[in-house]
Formats: sequence, structure tokens, C-alpha cells
Amino acid sequence: MREFFKYVFATVVGVVISLALFLVFFVLLIIGIVKTSLKEQKVSVNSNSVLLLNLDQSITERTADDPLSRLPLVGSDEDKSIGFNDVIRALQKAKTDDNIKCVYINVTSPQAGFATMREIRDALIDFKTSKKKIIAYSEVYTQGAYYLASAADKIYLNPEGALEFKGLKSETMFFKGALDKLGIEAQIVRVGNYKSAVEPFFAEKMSDKNREQVTAYLHGLYDTFLEGIAKSRNISTETLYQIADDYKIRQPQDAVAYKMVDELKYKDQIIDELKTLSGKEKKNDLTTISINDYARNVVKDQPTSASQKVAIIYANGDIMGGDGSDHQIGSERISKAIRKARLDTDIKAVVLRVNSPGGSALASDVIWREIVLTKKIKPVIASFGDVAASGGYYIACAADSIFVQPNTITGSIGVFGIIPNFQKLFNDKLGITFDGVKTGKYADIMSVDRPMTAGERLIVQNDVNRVYDSFITRVADGRKRTKAYIDSIGGGRVWVGTDAVRIGLADRTGNFNDAIIAAAKKAKIKDYSIVEYPEMRDPFKSLMDNTTDKIRTYYAKQELGASYPIYQQIKSAVSRSGIQTRMPFEIKIQ
Repeated sequence: MREFFKYVFATVVGVVISLALFLVFFVLLIIGIVKTSLKEQKVSVNSNSVLLLNLDQSITERTADDPLSRLPLVGSDEDKSIGFNDVIRALQKAKTDDNIKCVYINVTSPQAGFATMREIRDALIDFKTSKKKIIAYSEVYTQGAYYLASAADKIYLNPEGALEFKGLKSETMFFKGALDKLGIEAQIVRVGNYKSAVEPFFAEKMSDKNREQVTAYLHGLYDTFLEGIAKSRNISTETLYQIADDYKIRQPQDAVAYKMVDELKYKDQIIDELKTLSGKEKKNDLTTISINDYARNVVKDQPTSASQKVAIIYANGDIMGGDGSDHQIGSERISKAIRKARLDTDIKAVVLRVNSPGGSALASDVIWREIVLTKKIKPVIASFGDVAASGGYYIACAADSIFVQPNTITGSIGVFGIIPNFQKLFNDKLGITFDGVKTGKYADIMSVDRPMTAGERLIVQNDVNRVYDSFITRVADGRKRTKAYIDSIGGGRVWVGTDAVRIGLADRTGNFNDAIIAAAKKAKIKDYSIVEYPEMRDPFKSLMDNTTDKIRTYYAKQELGASYPIYQQIKSAVSRSGIQTRMPFEIKIQ
């Protein structure tokens, strides 16, 4: 029997070692393939080329160097992503590139926020000043897709396709009923009647204050949406509003009748038109280059000899302590990047690019401090993306000037904390009880196995009040306003970009490039190059990390189906710690 177990044990060990060696070999093989693939993927632009603008991929703040998505037979279109900044630079370059004859927009459901789409749309309109044509084609246009496509000279729709045009909707999911059934109480401490991030945990519907602010910002977004389309398509905003309100685009022919699209065409007809625009004979193949390849191989290869620099600091994602990631704002990593830009004498100005709903109040303050110190030495201009709210606004409020898009979501100057009470869940549902000994009255403050005492609630409320007072003080100092005024427009209220300028939370509406030009002008420099911070993560480490995340996400979606968004929200809420300065909701475009 002993020999048998020895044999079994040796077999198991052998299998484990073999699997480990196989895994190591597999990883090295993948890395080798990736390196070889990347070396061979140098793309040149042939004459008479069409720039293919695929906008259904994930449009981020910066292009992630994800080697996996560029592997042949592995990366798919849905795995691809591109930074909006690279899209803009590519379009700027294409304006004067004699090899690029026209742009073809292919878009059905863009993965981008309103302000990001506005940035790209502005770049498309600027491209048309070159007199080169832009055409857009899709089998289906969602509203976001149509907003982008409307910048084209010609918009085409498949004869059996669809154009969605129905107006915007905001909806909040409330968890109070589910928490009650589970025996969980969300103990809320906050400052600001508009700070509605906590409402889903203690209410069953929107409060009057929340409904007021959502109505205001949603109509602000809608106005910008309609105005852009109206100007490009030469249709009045009133007409567009009526088309959406009555849901008049029900058949493909309706889109033509109401001048929303120019013609109904099939893909082969689009290809023929692109051949004509690019100077190709119809018997020859169409020559195209994707926006991803063009940005990676043409735009980024442009040399610069300028010694003076403008640094762009990308602050993208939730704000938290530590290093964070390329999609999270880690206070340590971002602070280090700001210090590096401050201490570099070649860098004459800094642009802080913010796309964040907020997060940790403490981490926000750490980043704010670095902006204050940098502002004393060189100009700091803030550029807001889709969202720069709560902590996202906090970190930028000290900047010399703040640029927003008309449809940027910002403000949300408020603070909250959630302390869950699982007592009923533990006691009544699971039969678990707790007992212990403590040496101080508040030794177990923040315990989740019982409700807070009046004394504990007072302590937490005072702490939240202190953070809020610091918040409005920082904003008042940065915006050169009184604390009383900032408090009057604060209280957690969310504002759209145009309103933010009107009430003094921002200085002007303008795109990312406008902010860079303003920074250079304030620094009194004309010939300059751009440097970007923080440095992107190592692509091969990202490859392994992203692979794990994608596998985890895939199985979670398969298991949860339509409930996956709920899982994401709960997971996000559980992961937060400390007092939060966070926007009260997420915005998704459909």
C-alpha cells in the first residue's frame, strides 16, 4: 500500500511539474509570436488610400498597447481599442497626407461617451476643410453612431437597415428592496441633497432633487446632440426633436424622407463610390488603411526636434490610493507623474486630462496638492472628457483654466460614506452571531455586524462634513469664488459642460487640442513637442493581466447574462473604502 501511494504521489507531482513547464513554454511561445508579429506589422500608406475609421471599437483616453489584440487569428475587432487622441492626430495628419484621398466611417454602436464622440466629431469636421470627402455607411445606426456619422459629407444606410432616433433616457437601478430581503441595511452619511450616489441603497425611486438634476443635465446633453446634427445635416433642431419625439424613423425609407441619410445603398455600392473618391478604377481592388494602423505607423513616427515640451497627464478612471492602472487613477502613480513634469525644466506647461467619476476623497486630495505645487512653477490647464465629477473635479479645480466640452458631465461637489449593517443577514438569515471584548468605547467603530450608535454616526458625519468643507474650500480657492457660493452650486449637484461655464466651475468650452494650445500660449512657447504621462504599463505584463481579466469577464457574463451589470455595480461598491467623492451615477449611451 505504501508503494502504491508513493507511485500515485510521484505521478501527481510529475503531472504538476509537466503542466507548470508547459505553461511556462506556452507563455514564452506567445511572447515570441507577439514580438515577431509586431516586428512584421509595420504598415505603409499606399497611394490612393481610403482611411477606414472603425468607431465600433473601444475608444479610450489613450491607445493601450495590447499585443494580444494585434495577433493574427487571435485579436478580433471587438478586442481592439484606440485612444481618442490618436484618432484626432491621425485625422489631422490625413488632412495633408497626399496618399489619403478620403475617409470611410464604419460605425454601428460606438463604445465612447458623449464628450469623446464630440472630440472625434470636431476632428472629422476639421478634416473636411481639406476638401477631401467623408462618407459613412452602416447597416444599423444607434443614436451615438448617427451623431458621429452626421459629420460625414454623405450618410448611407443599408436598404434593409435601421436608424435609431428616439431621444435620450436616464434610468437608475435601486437595490433597497433586495437589501431588505437579504437583511442588509445601508447606513448612509453624506453632505449634499443632490449627492444621489447612495440613493439606490436606501430608496426605491429618485428623490425630487435627483430628478431635478438628471432632468437638467439630460436635456443639456440632448441639446448638444441635436445641435450638432442640425448644423451638419441642415435640419432645424425643432424638426429633429419632433422626428425623435414622434419616433418617425421607423423604416429605412423614412430616414431618407426626413433627410437623416442621403441614400439607401448596399456595401458593394459603397465600395464602388470609395474607389471613385480615391481615384481607383472599379476593376481594381480598393486600398484601405485602418485608423489603428495609420495612427500607430504613420502619426507616431513623426519626428520632432522641439526642445520645449507640453506635458499631458492622463487621469482616467476611478480615483484610489496606490498605483492604480491605465484605467484607474492611483494617487501614487499620478502624483509621481505630475512631480516628474514639474521638475523637468524642458516641460513648460502641463495639461491635466481628466475623465473620472471620482472616488477616494483622500486620494483626490493627494493629487490636488501636486497640481497646486505645479501651478506655482508652470501653467496648468485642465481638459475634461466625458466625466470630470466629484473627485474628478477635485483634482483639477486648482488649474489655471478648465476646458470642458458642452456635453461634459462635471460638478458633483459632495461627499458620502456607506457603512453596511449585515446584522439581520448574519443573525436571521445565516444564524451567525458575534461576541467579543474591547478596550475602548469606539474600538469596533465601523463594524458591519450591528447598526451604528448615535455617537458613531456623529463621528462619521463630522468626518464627512470636514471633507466636504475641504472640498468646497479647494474649489473656492481655485475658482476664486467664496465658499458660500461654491456651496450653493455644490451639494453634490451634477452639471453639464455649458452650465458649468455659466456658473463658473469651468472657464470655457473647448476640445482637447484647444486646451493644449492654451497651455502653450500661457507658457509663451510656439514650437513645442508633446510628452505623455504616466508611462503606459509594460505591454507584455498587460497581455497576461488582460488575458486573465478577459477570461474572468467572459465566464461571469456567461453565468450572469443580463444580470452582469448588477454584479458589476455591487462589485464596484464593495471594493470602495473610505469617504468617497464620487459621481452619483454612470452614463451609458444607447
